[in-house]
Formats: sequence, C-alpha cells, structure tokens
Amino acid sequence: MPQTVLYHFLTEVPEAAAIWSALLVLALGVLAVLVARPERDDGSDPAPDPAAEEAARRADLLRYADEVAVAAAGAAQTARRRREQWLTVQDEAERAWRAYDEAEAAARRFAGAAALPAPHTPRTPAEYAARERWLHHAAMTAHWRGYLTARQLADVLAHRNGWDPRRHPAEQEIVLARAVREGRRAGWAAAAERERRAWRDAESAAEAARTLAAEAYAATAALRPARADEAAAPVKGRDEAATVRIPVQGSAAVSGARWRPARVG
Repeated sequence: MPQTVLYHFLTEVPEAAAIWSALLVLALGVLAVLVARPERDDGSDPAPDPAAEEAARRADLLRYADEVAVAAAGAAQTARRRREQWLTVQDEAERAWRAYDEAEAAARRFAGAAALPAPHTPRTPAEYAARERWLHHAAMTAHWRGYLTARQLADVLAHRNGWDPRRHPAEQEIVLARAVREGRRAGWAAAAERERRAWRDAESAAEAARTLAAEAYAATAALRPARADEAAAPVKGRDEAATVRIPVQGSAAVSGARWRPARVG
C-alpha cells in the first residue's frame, strides 16, 4: 500500500508540473500579446483623408450659409414691413400736424376778438338758457366733426373744467377754439411720438437685415471656389436689404419742423 501511494505521487507530480508550466507559458504569451498590441494598433491606424475632411468642412459651411441666407431673407422682409408701418404712421403724424396747424390758426384769429368787450345783452333767465343751448350745440357739432374728444364734450355738458354756460357766445367761441387747438396739439404730439418709435423700429430692422445679408454673403464667399454658381443668392439678399434703408434726414427734418412753440397765448 505505501508503495502504491508513492508510485502514484512520483508519476503524477511531474505530469501536474508540466501542466502548470504549460499554463504559465500560455499566460505569459497572452500578456505579451496584450502589451505589444497597442503599439501594433497605433502603427496600423490609417492616415486621415484630407479630401474627406475638406468635404465635411464644406458641408458645414454650406449648411451655415443656407441658414444665414434664410435668416437674412426673413430680416429683409421684416425690415420692409417695418418701413411700410413707419410710412403709414408718418402719414398719420402729417395729418395730425395739419389739423393742429389749422386749429392754431383758428384760435389765433379769435385772439384779437378777446380784447373787445362782450356784446351787451339783458341778463335774464331766458338769455342764460339761450347761451347754454348755444354752448351745448356748438360743442356737439365740434365733437361730431372730430374737433373735441368725448371727454372734452362731457366736460362741456357738465359745465366743469372752465366751461361756464353763462358766458356770452362770443366768449364761448374763443374758449371753444382754444380747447380744439389744445386737443389737436395733444393728438399731434402723440402721433409724432408714434412716428419716432416706428422710425426707430424700422431703422433697427434695416440694420439687422444689412448685417445678416453681409454675413450671408461672407459665408457664401467661402464656398465660391467650389460652388460659384450659388454665390449670387446672398448678394441678392444684400441688395434687397440695402433698399430698406430709412431716410433719417427726411424724418428728422419733418419732426424738427413740427416741434415749435404755440403762437397763441
């Protein structure tokens, strides 16, 4: 029995040692392969393709140029719309100025009559009732013609804010002319302010359109050697943006001519 155990030990130990030696050699070989593989991989990577990189760069430039061209076209359309709005508001301001100028001239004509004494009439209840009817009728007529606002008419009918129905119609006519002048002056001032805001908006929109058109042209110019047939589109957008320039001098001259002190005290 001891001899059998000794026999098995002597015969199996060398076999196990051989197996472990083989496994160790295999592990060392795999480790060497893993260590050496990055160097082989780095050396085996293909070189970058300049043509592919250039194509990708031009594709990015083309996409950017198209996006900027679309934005420039939208900005030019907005600038044209803002300019049309400014022209409309400018016409309204012109009409408001003419209405105020007419009211001022009418009030100035009555300024000399204010120095004359009022006509002598008997101060009876019937006379005061007639004066009140005249005032109400004149105020209603002025309101229907657009000379007085609804608030001013309400003040006349309520006899407040300086409206006295006991005054002679000659005096009431002077007060009425001044009220019409002040109302039209306020309307013109509001219209002039709207015109200035519309002009600033139009000029800002035109400047934005010009900037985007120039940017679109520059983006397309970068593609011109490869795509010369498409370089004309942004140039057209730039020319369209140039047509929406707001005449600054004309608007300033109009506004400057209007702002002057009233000539009626």
